[in-house]
Amino acid sequence: MFSYSDFPDETDEDSNGANLPVLTCDNIPPLSEVDFGTDPVTGEEMETLVQLTDVKPGDSGEITFSLHLCDNPGYIWMQAENISEDGGAGTEPELAVDPDNLGDLGDAIEARLWYDEDCDNVYDPAEPVDIMLTLDFSGSMLYDGFGGVVTGDDITINGSTYDETTKIDLVELGTRQFIDFLQNANADVEVGVAYFDGEKNGDNEPRTGILQPLTDDLSVVDGALSGLRQKLANVVSGGTGSTPFDGDGDPNPSAGGGIATGTYIGEGVDDAQGELDTNGRSGVAKRNIVLSDGESFNGTGSTTFSSPTAAADDARAASPSPATDVYTINVNGSASTLLAMAGPAGGAGGDLLFFNDLDDPLNIPTVFGNLAAQATQEKIIMEDTLGSVLGSLADGNGVPLDGNRATPYDELADPADDPNRDAFRGDGVIHCVALSWEVPVGVGNEIQGDTLGFDLGFYTEQERHNDGAGPEQTAD
Repeated sequence: MFSYSDFPDETDEDSNGANLPVLTCDNIPPLSEVDFGTDPVTGEEMETLVQLTDVKPGDSGEITFSLHLCDNPGYIWMQAENISEDGGAGTEPELAVDPDNLGDLGDAIEARLWYDEDCDNVYDPAEPVDIMLTLDFSGSMLYDGFGGVVTGDDITINGSTYDETTKIDLVELGTRQFIDFLQNANADVEVGVAYFDGEKNGDNEPRTGILQPLTDDLSVVDGALSGLRQKLANVVSGGTGSTPFDGDGDPNPSAGGGIATGTYIGEGVDDAQGELDTNGRSGVAKRNIVLSDGESFNGTGSTTFSSPTAAADDARAASPSPATDVYTINVNGSASTLLAMAGPAGGAGGDLLFFNDLDDPLNIPTVFGNLAAQATQEKIIMEDTLGSVLGSLADGNGVPLDGNRATPYDELADPADDPNRDAFRGDGVIHCVALSWEVPVGVGNEIQGDTLGFDLGFYTEQERHNDGAGPEQTAD
């Protein structure tokens, strides 16, 4: 008997599958190199991406697709085509229950289609987690003279409208959507907020600290994340001991004279880890989400910044702080540093699945939305028979996918141009969608010898000049 598994499992001697190498916008091969390979059971060339043959009760499989929009933002649909089902050679046990020898696999197999947020090939239910948001409060996040203004377009955040859009505005919008999503999902989370800036003449310690200690009252966290323009301005202004709440800063983006300079990422990470260590829950997963638009450099005070990569190494390790997943968001800053920091608890840095590299700051809210979705159970698009799932994927333009799972959108019930459906923001940020299937143990002889093959694919159109409705369908 030949056993085959596409899922790499070091504890299973029959697991002879493997994940493909991590794809990026730099190494994705051209479509001309597509090769479906050979059927591991029959040895024959595969005619479709997925080909199920001689499956039995208890058999299962799964595919996770990583999506990368490498340029402009766009809407994405998932599609199926070339669906073929056959009863195969009729055996006596099968003909006894299925005299017409129909193809029954589609109706017999149970399937799940979902957003595999952490791209790990496994559906993740909700689990408790303590999260620190570690945010860059340096002047370059707000002041025009330091590159803080992203666009002259106005922006509205929870009823407050500003005449221009700054990086810290987009951070406020994204983090508050992050909190709102967790509240609506009744997530078992505690969230805190740390910040980091640099130093000013006369300072003898960097301007970093805890904006909001860990708490399960997410409305309190939402309040702490409101008015970030003013809080950042307070941190970078004034003398020694300046805090987000002292009221001495000018939040006008055209200001910014005489502010503290420098970026102390490592100290910010240390502050966040200290909060997780002191006030985090025992036995609960820990997560630190670090956003910066720069790289560590000294201010004009008397201290020298510490290594951000060393701080992240300590954060991921079990000692000296609780082992923590470190996610990083680079906003046109030091990509190499923030990538080196990113990685799972107990693991090494440099993990692309924990790193978000943004050329366009307008993508900040979407990244926080995707990270919020990882803190709850992963969103299921559809659970039904495999035949029904494939039918939905093959109908019309396919299933419209949502680029920001923190917004309320039903892929099957809501229209493709629903305002709550977001485009995928581009910049090469990784998103993953997965399809799993399993033959229930109670399925009988009607599937003996049956085959089912199908292709899966994706269609995209750029967000610019489109509303997400997709190509107009014409009657056959």
